[in-house]
Amino acid sequence: MRKIDRETVQKILDTADIVEVVSDFVHLKRRGANYIGLCPFHNERTPSFSVSKSKGICKCFSCGKGGSPVNFIMELEQMTFNEALRYLAHKYNIEIQEHEMSEQERQEASDRESMLAINDFAMRHFEHVMADTPDGRDIGMAYFRERGINEAMVKRFHLGYALERRDDLYATALKKGFSEKFLLDTGLCYRTERGTVQDRFRGRVIYPVFTVSGKVVAFGGRTLRKDKEVAKYVNSPESPVYRKSYELYGLYQAKQAIVKKDRCILVEGYMDVISMHQSGVENVVASSGTSLTEGQIRLIHRFTENVTVIYDSDAAGIKASLRGIDLLLAEGLNVRVLLLPEGDDPDSFAQNHSSTEVEEYIRENEQDFIAFKTSVLMEGVENDPVARSRAIQNIVLSISMIPDQITRMVYIGECSRSMGISEKVLTQQVAKYAAERRERESVEERRRQNRMESGVPNDGDKPDTDISVSGESEAGDIAVDDSRQSAYMEPYEREIVRYAVKYGMAYMCDAVDEEGQSRKMSVLDYVMQELDVDDIVLANESLKRTLDAAATFGCDGWESELARESAELEEKKRVRISQGIADIRDNTDDYGVIEIKEKELTEKAQMEFDEALNDFCAHYVQRRLLSCDDDVVRRVTTDLVSSRYQLSKIHTKFSKLPTEQERLGEFVPLAVYNLKCAMVECEIRELNARLSAVKDMEQIRVLMQRAADLNGLKKELAKYLGERILSPRIRR
Repeated sequence: MRKIDRETVQKILDTADIVEVVSDFVHLKRRGANYIGLCPFHNERTPSFSVSKSKGICKCFSCGKGGSPVNFIMELEQMTFNEALRYLAHKYNIEIQEHEMSEQERQEASDRESMLAINDFAMRHFEHVMADTPDGRDIGMAYFRERGINEAMVKRFHLGYALERRDDLYATALKKGFSEKFLLDTGLCYRTERGTVQDRFRGRVIYPVFTVSGKVVAFGGRTLRKDKEVAKYVNSPESPVYRKSYELYGLYQAKQAIVKKDRCILVEGYMDVISMHQSGVENVVASSGTSLTEGQIRLIHRFTENVTVIYDSDAAGIKASLRGIDLLLAEGLNVRVLLLPEGDDPDSFAQNHSSTEVEEYIRENEQDFIAFKTSVLMEGVENDPVARSRAIQNIVLSISMIPDQITRMVYIGECSRSMGISEKVLTQQVAKYAAERRERESVEERRRQNRMESGVPNDGDKPDTDISVSGESEAGDIAVDDSRQSAYMEPYEREIVRYAVKYGMAYMCDAVDEEGQSRKMSVLDYVMQELDVDDIVLANESLKRTLDAAATFGCDGWESELARESAELEEKKRVRISQGIADIRDNTDDYGVIEIKEKELTEKAQMEFDEALNDFCAHYVQRRLLSCDDDVVRRVTTDLVSSRYQLSKIHTKFSKLPTEQERLGEFVPLAVYNLKCAMVECEIRELNARLSAVKDMEQIRVLMQRAADLNGLKKELAKYLGERILSPRIRR
């Protein structure tokens, strides 16, 4: 197995556009300079997932997940770092240059790649069997032709056929060098009680299941035999690459149409999806015969807020499915329902009508879900008070699922008029159901938090540090409680690391050496120098790890990268000036005006050059950190450089406010001194705690002398910080 070369990695990172990458999975809307959408990592009803094109990062300000394009793909698709790079390289048609991976790297990437590879091989095998073998053509292809499916749809959905032979796929895969382990792990084969291995899908037409990004993770197989003892459908079991409650059949093929039409049509089966696509209605997905799950609903909500659920005319099937649609309402989706004519299902209806007729029928006959549910449940219960009461409660329960209060009140008003029940009674019942649901969710959230916390030791669980001090020990060597110090120091360390990461190689100040020579110092240089001078080591391990990585990137290849970027910007400036001067001289006859305009052009081009180079310097370190292969560093960096709020244009309409970057010379030293002051304060607190426990007078004298020295140092720091109350602070 091979690893992608650094030059290729950098090209991928430079090319990948965060908005384009995220838009493949999330429906984004522009908001100011950024974009916003529903978080794909957790269940939410109001958008909190922000995407910054200028910074090249995304961040959910609710669950905290996000990062660079690479990190986004890794988190969402559960890929390794190299897998995510390959995904982006394929998306942007970048040729990958590779070198051999280490044994450890090979082991980390092997299992998942093997399972996805064997699924892809199986899909190609099933396609080959159906297209190129007599049984495949006579049985598999004949079935799809009988169902009215054309060649284009067979190819689009990669439909296939598995031979009736007991081990056709198994034997073929082994001959191709695939491992038996992964054939079993993916569920393509299974081991019998006798110990033999058999194909799971033999004698069935095959429907591959794709992730949103197009990875084959599972299969559905339909038998063509009439034997009622044989299961009609067999599906892949769950595996490390497949969780059925998080996949929707046809979403990979439908996602672009869903975004374009801002609506998702939800059907039940494989053939329903394929026939609808064939008719020209492509924004269609299926839950594949299983009950709709929250994970599947969140998949839909990434792309649209509008869902139309298509039912056939089977009343029993409709009532059985109503509960699942309550989940759609709870997710905040706008749900409409379409009832097909008697005797039709989506497959047959699409086969017998053109795309225009299908879309027109949907548009004219779909109705609001609450109104539809009311008509279904209230039918035939007019003379049965108990059944009528149950139906009303069921409808009110659905209304209580709707998160938007105004929408709920509108529905309450409609139901009050149609059912003849006062709005006050309905409102109280809706409030009761909503409160009960919130309580259940609260209990579940507490349980989840408890489960998460159960594996993390509390500070109280750790043994106390020995606070005794030998009379011969120096006060400066007194041990401190690392856990408490880390917690106390974290906000101050976080602030200084934020500056180092967010502004990196941006110009900070001029430094003068002992010989009087000056040099430009970056923010990262300044921070590292200040820490080195006082031998400061960060107590928070994640922040320390991130700062160490930043320092490495600030040295590794920085000069050559700066030279390359400067040369490119210089060339752009030269072309801009050359073309501008040519335009000025072609359109102006007055030599005095020409001279003025050329001067203005040169000054403007130089200003743009300076701004672009400053931005490159400021963002260089964070770009490298956001795309490094260390999970902790990527997570911390994303958190540090993300900003939830934007300054309103009203504040900059009549005057220009100085930015944080323009005030680095003020803010960064302040953060450094706050950190040092916090370290002093932390040690003073530790000394005071130990003084109360020490009995030996000599030890007390040593501790008190050290405390006096620290208080003197604290006063000196306070002079710089301008504090009358001597305690560290964090700039908000």
